[in-house]
Amino acid sequence: MTSNVLHPTGVQASFADLGTPLADVTFVVVDLETTGGAPADAGITEIGAVAVRGGVVLGEFATLVNPGMPIPSFVAALTGITDATVAKAPRLPAVLPSFLEFLGSGVLVAHNAPYDVSFLTGACSRHEFPWPAPRVIDTARLARVALHRDEVRNCKLATLAAHFRASVTPTHRALDDARATVDVLHALLERTAGFGVSTLEDLQGFLSRVTPTQRAKRHLADGLPDAPGVYVFEDAQGASLYVGTSRSIRTRVRSYFTASEQRRRMAEMVGIATRVTPIVCATTLEARVRELRLIVERQPRYNRRSRRPDRQQWVKLTVEPAPRLSIVRSVGADVALGARYLGPFAGRTAAEDAIEALLLAHPVRTCTTRIARNPTSSQPGCSLAELGRCLAPCASGSDRAAYDERVAALREAMSGDLRAVDAAVRARMARLADEQRFEEAARWRGRLQALSRASHRTHQLAMIGREPLLVAAEPTDDLGWDIHVIRHGRLAAAGHARPGSDPRAHADALVAQAEHVDPAAEPAPAGLTEEALEILRWLESGDVRLVRATSGLALPMHGGGRAAAELDRVTRHVTPDPSGWLISGRSTDRRADPSTARPEGPRATAVTRIRSA
Repeated sequence: MTSNVLHPTGVQASFADLGTPLADVTFVVVDLETTGGAPADAGITEIGAVAVRGGVVLGEFATLVNPGMPIPSFVAALTGITDATVAKAPRLPAVLPSFLEFLGSGVLVAHNAPYDVSFLTGACSRHEFPWPAPRVIDTARLARVALHRDEVRNCKLATLAAHFRASVTPTHRALDDARATVDVLHALLERTAGFGVSTLEDLQGFLSRVTPTQRAKRHLADGLPDAPGVYVFEDAQGASLYVGTSRSIRTRVRSYFTASEQRRRMAEMVGIATRVTPIVCATTLEARVRELRLIVERQPRYNRRSRRPDRQQWVKLTVEPAPRLSIVRSVGADVALGARYLGPFAGRTAAEDAIEALLLAHPVRTCTTRIARNPTSSQPGCSLAELGRCLAPCASGSDRAAYDERVAALREAMSGDLRAVDAAVRARMARLADEQRFEEAARWRGRLQALSRASHRTHQLAMIGREPLLVAAEPTDDLGWDIHVIRHGRLAAAGHARPGSDPRAHADALVAQAEHVDPAAEPAPAGLTEEALEILRWLESGDVRLVRATSGLALPMHGGGRAAAELDRVTRHVTPDPSGWLISGRSTDRRADPSTARPEGPRATAVTRIRSA
């Protein structure tokens, strides 16, 4: 029950009346369990909520929800909510009105609130219910602000519940987790009282406060240009702390000194920084490329990505009497001798997955023994040969012609024809699915996905890496053109042609002054691999026009691009079900089914999606 107190005329209200006292606020603490998909899909499986005011529980709301889609096995294992559990549960359109009525005009509280709110807003949008847009309090964010980093190892709900000795232990079930969040909320509100937080408005201001360090360093953004480019935070000794890029250097750097910047690492970095050095660039692509190069060159301690290009992995078909597959750090100049490369991979696990897929269709030796062209040993040296799973090229009586045929087929696969590998892996997946060994089938799907992505990436890099001159342009919002000169996969020049000027003359001038670039060993580009991939993304985006190219840009027809796109789409949007249609690759979309494609020769090519000017 809410009571309204009328202040007599002429009596000054207390400071508490300048806001809504926390004791009078109705907090509706919410937790959702979901299928783990996209918020727009509204894959909610359970809703739990607790309404509290002044430390007193006013009511609880709990219901299972039938999401209308399969629940992934790993989610079921985590929450205990299976397809059978929700089979008779109501659908979201029947649940949402009751939940929204329970929420009323209360303040919505959740742990990692953006996640829960995104699913609730997605559900309302999908089923055409108006979202009331309540005020939101995120207990995870509140904990990060209110607690010292030495108090808890992280701000997960289970960690905070244990730290504050909550009466309910989180179980990954909605109502239990909502009850635990209530205890965490009350403990955090007690903590914030020491900071002078007594009203809802105080609490919201506390969550969005700017630290004294941020205020003291705001002058670092003074005088920075409002232009695209790179900015470098530096310490008193001139060492680079952090390198970033933006369409507006001034606007982006200013954001580091506002309440929107909540990253602890960035707060620490701002505290050390003494100046910001801007590098204005002609285009946003040039800015992204310069950022990558500076990160590799200067190794700023607060940048996490792109610092170690030497950690990339490549899968190599070796050049030796009995070739094999190996994982290497870089591309050598031995392609003309028969070596083949796929990559780069971000880690060794993905590289090993690709190797497993290749070996299923083209089983060559897996040992690392040095083997002579004409071995003299009469005994194969491994158990695989004894089991008949290796042709034993190390033995004098082995069928070297058959082994060479396997190597040739493997070389063809790595050169751009993955059809045999794709068929072999899909056949293995279908067999495992028929045997209801779905987890093993999913692992093979992951291996095929890793191989298809790497193969497509390899041939993209080779395509752009062998191109001595590529000029492309993109129209800009001011009716001008951003023009780039690319040599062997490295950005050699960039410029902006203003509206009314002749862009072709500008392009000719850029080519004349562009950096000279020597090619690298194929399939590697001349510059950083990440730079070449960034250029490729730009070439295939928006309204980019091809102005000039030395040769035709083409990719192998069966080099993995279509398979990678299909598997990525399936992995993102579809959950495997016991019918096995996903695992066996029997898609209902015939456009994405390789079996419906017209057969082509092993070296057929398709022109990449770059439109001529």
